[in-house]
Amino acid sequence: MRVGIGYDAHRFAEDRPLILGGIEIPHHLGLEGHSDADVLIHAVIDAILGAIAEGDIGRHFPDTSDKYKGICSLDLLANVRELMFSKGYKLVNLDVTVILQEPRLSSYRESMREKVSDVLKVDKSQVNLKATTTEGMGFTGRREGVAAQAIVLLEEK
Repeated sequence: MRVGIGYDAHRFAEDRPLILGGIEIPHHLGLEGHSDADVLIHAVIDAILGAIAEGDIGRHFPDTSDKYKGICSLDLLANVRELMFSKGYKLVNLDVTVILQEPRLSSYRESMREKVSDVLKVDKSQVNLKATTTEGMGFTGRREGVAAQAIVLLEEK
């Protein structure tokens, strides 16, 4: 069994879509980043890479490479899934917390779980997603950006 923890944060930006868990969320601001800036998926990627001792997202998908400019983070996750499989591991479960003051994510939660579980090729029951606020404290509370934390449990196939 292997455990991995991931974290990511991006600041809000104008003229960008807000993508979380592979879903476009209606909001007047998106997230700044080299890719689609999906903090939820980036945290999951880092958690999986940590569990298989393969570094972090920046090592595999550097933001200095035009190859990844504007890329859908679900495509990056699919690549990491294949690396996880090639190293002989499978996902037992994933738990993700998205930290933001707004927008509310409850109506998108199931769609995000479906996207993530489909890409990871696991049953939706193995993926848990939740959102919380910081009660107005810190950069997320001031509505400057969004953060996400993820933890995965992997086992050898």
